[in-house]
Amino acid sequence: MEPASVTVTIYGSEYTLKGDADPEYVREVARFVDERMQEVAGKVSAAALGKVAILAAVNIADELLREKRLRLETEAALEDRSIQMARLLDAEMGLSSAEDECDNALPGT
Repeated sequence: MEPASVTVTIYGSEYTLKGDADPEYVREVARFVDERMQEVAGKVSAAALGKVAILAAVNIADELLREKRLRLETEAALEDRSIQMARLLDAEMGLSSAEDECDNALPGT
């Protein structure tokens, strides 16, 4: 299957992008990049296209890295909470870590 072509407009220029992604998703990504470039251009006086693109890319990368960090912190917190909950359940059921280890040991070990 040949990759789909999608024509998008980013910062006043048209680009034809090819790929396996859903065309509507590609348009959404292009709109996001265009919005960021327009936002940056509004804050920088008489900026060249390259400067606007680089500043927009830095802003997008910053947002991406912040979201990744937040996701990792959330995953770690959820893992800690699930361990705490498992321990509480074990305690309520009368199990202890030592009993768990004995139950999981193979005979003769």
